[in-house]
Amino acid sequence: MVVTILDVAIGGIMLGGIYALIAMGFSLQYGVARVLNIAHGEFIMLGAFITWTLYTVLGINPLLSLVIVGPAIFIIGFILQRTLFTRLRTSSPSPGAYEASSLLAAFGLLFVIQNVAILIWGADIRAYAYLSVPVNLGGAIFAANRLVALLFAVVIGVVFYLFLARTRMGKAIRAAAQDAATAGLMGININQVLALCFGLGALLAGVAGLLISMTFSFQPTMGLEYTIIAIIMVVLGGLGSIPGSFIGGFLLGLIGHIVTYFEPGLTLPSYYFIFTLLLLVRPTGILGK
Repeated sequence: MVVTILDVAIGGIMLGGIYALIAMGFSLQYGVARVLNIAHGEFIMLGAFITWTLYTVLGINPLLSLVIVGPAIFIIGFILQRTLFTRLRTSSPSPGAYEASSLLAAFGLLFVIQNVAILIWGADIRAYAYLSVPVNLGGAIFAANRLVALLFAVVIGVVFYLFLARTRMGKAIRAAAQDAATAGLMGININQVLALCFGLGALLAGVAGLLISMTFSFQPTMGLEYTIIAIIMVVLGGLGSIPGSFIGGFLLGLIGHIVTYFEPGLTLPSYYFIFTLLLLVRPTGILGK
């Protein structure tokens, strides 16, 4: 019984670490850049497939490919914000109109990225074996790659939080999140900050995809499910709250793993139930204002 509880708890924390990265990236894009990025999951998918290609074709260690995958997806996100979404923001008559038009644009991006991925990699499910040796923790057996994925997720999440809390650019990002117009009057280059936020959100999604590829199978159409999970996690933690998203990711991962242990088919419905319950009981989330 103790081993079973430990197995479920640690497995949930491992999954929660990856979820936390996904939620932080989504929260950054919506909380600061004001883009409800429905294509967020496609950046996760890209991170997984690029990592798989680097490992299976070029033999590059998945952990070392972080220095390739992260910057590559950051550049994609940065360029999208500087071109597509900046154009929409400057041409929209109001913030509400911009959020609506950016949502439609993100839907278009979802299908574009997904179909490009299918053309490049095909529609088959992919997977590879990396650090799959078993590790015994208190009687519970886990693959080493999952423990490594958890470690990387926590370290990256903490470093990212310190970046937002302690650096000058992090303060500029937080100022833009509170009031972009006033931050612009204070000398902050809003277009640059918004593009940076969108790029960083894409980078975190790509890194999450890299970690997912080490531990789970993946396919080109997997993105939307992760986007839905990201929305639920952000609402759980509190809209616009990076620490809340981090906590929400771990909580949802733990709850999801517990439900999966008893009935795998109820995992996604349980996420929807939590989402609906939060909207009714505490719509501001754990750390929301």
